[in-house]
Amino acid sequence: MRELFDLTGRVALLTGASKGMGLVMATALADHGAKVVISARKQDQLDEAAAKINETVGADRAVGIACNVGYKDQLEALVAGAREKAGPIDIVVGNAGVNPYYGKTSEIPDEAYEKTMRANVQANLWLAKMVVSDMQAKGSGSMMFTSSIGAFKPSETLGTYGMSKLALIGLVRNLAAEFGPDGIRFNAICPGLVKTDFARELWDNPEVEARINKSIPLRRLGEPEDFAGIAVYLASDASRYMTGQALTVCGGSNMWT
Repeated sequence: MRELFDLTGRVALLTGASKGMGLVMATALADHGAKVVISARKQDQLDEAAAKINETVGADRAVGIACNVGYKDQLEALVAGAREKAGPIDIVVGNAGVNPYYGKTSEIPDEAYEKTMRANVQANLWLAKMVVSDMQAKGSGSMMFTSSIGAFKPSETLGTYGMSKLALIGLVRNLAAEFGPDGIRFNAICPGLVKTDFARELWDNPEVEARINKSIPLRRLGEPEDFAGIAVYLASDASRYMTGQALTVCGGSNMWT
């Protein structure tokens, strides 16, 4: 049954993948045989990350293409570049996201609201629409997008971010329904609090971290490495009958009742 997780010959395109969770997921996909095209905003960081992936897996399977997902033309160039360098795309990991505002939803400036929704929701719709024809041609494919446990509850400081991640789950469900007949799967990954640079302000204090740990059944914050397995699972045939789901990876902090 080991072939269930074999990604040999498949091409994966990842956004937000020069560090943190995205880099871990890209490395895991490459380690299971996929060619990976990683993207983020800075080319020098991507070149370094791609070299690190190739060194880790002992093969030349990763390449980086700079892209700011908030701009449709840059996403189009990313997809075109990925096809040119690696071939038709089988797997998408939409991990890029932004959180430009910390405060009450009722007080968010229009510009910050629009930036949040564009990068966290609309950019993933753009990306899906640009790539889906590759998967339709093969009759199979998997797209996964990074949501958040913030989608499941209100917040007086991170509410708009949570709104965008809830909308992203809605997008995943609609695309899963629309493209399921073509054999294409869409799922959302909902991390809890993970020790990444993106979330540093929420955990980078020993007292705060200790308090949060006590509220998590596994008694620790998430680490980027905790998302290697879920990425491989959703990309591979192991999850071939799973679509339209929001998978919560949070150490038990958010359990359904």
